[in-house]
Amino acid sequence: MNFTRAERISLKLHPELNERWVQDLIAGDPKILGLGDLVLRDKERMQPRAGRLDLLLQHPEGKLRYEVEVQLGATDETHIIRTIEYWDIERKRYPQYKHCAVLVAEDITSRFLNVVSLFNGFIPLIALQMQALKVGEHTTLVFTKVMDELSRGPVDEDEDAAATPTDRPYWEKQGTKATVQLADELLSIAREIDPSLELKYNKLYIGLSRAGQPFNFVIFRPKKKHIRAEIRLPRTDEVDGKIEHAGIETLDYDETYQAYRLALGADDIAKHRELLLELMRASYQGRM
Repeated sequence: MNFTRAERISLKLHPELNERWVQDLIAGDPKILGLGDLVLRDKERMQPRAGRLDLLLQHPEGKLRYEVEVQLGATDETHIIRTIEYWDIERKRYPQYKHCAVLVAEDITSRFLNVVSLFNGFIPLIALQMQALKVGEHTTLVFTKVMDELSRGPVDEDEDAAATPTDRPYWEKQGTKATVQLADELLSIAREIDPSLELKYNKLYIGLSRAGQPFNFVIFRPKKKHIRAEIRLPRTDEVDGKIEHAGIETLDYDETYQAYRLALGADDIAKHRELLLELMRASYQGRM
């Protein structure tokens, strides 16, 4: 087998390869970024009073969009500000989607990482370092993720460790005995998936536990007239359609914890038991 040493080249100093060349490569095959099976929604997208967004990418199934800015050479303040500004414009124009800013540059400086670490967690931002390599007569690009989006923690083990434990009477006062009993009915559905599940009473919600450990793929919040079930699932058109077709009352999708929030009465649980089981099962399997 023959070996050819790869030579790193600078796109910023290259006489022929430029930023437009990089944009065209990504637009033709967005998967080369390593962010998943993405599709191109737009290129050089006009922004009101703010220039042009290099690339707008989206997952083909789901509600996640990436606002991508490409920079040759080292990161600088101008591109950082521009990336965040375009992300902010797009999320305000299209709030039905989840948005993430992506900065692609040849050199991700330590100063850049220090600055953006101050607000990462408030602004979802991914930084990709781009290397142009010449291998024989061919040129290729390699993208390395040097900073990932900081995901806010879901309702999981960490939150349970800090949550104040409480008991059933506490929730019967917050809701009613009847709505807390609805948690029992929902637990019976969940036990069709895993018979070892138990209710775990916390001050902020009623969760689930397995073998004494929190396992919150779904949580419950009893109210006075109904119970709110929050099922952790990525939002998709398919799930949206099933819930809408069933006629279940919903609250806004929780983007932070990626959860469907359903307002359920006793009749709803009985009528839609199979759908609730399907949603819980998908959530449960997603946690395994």
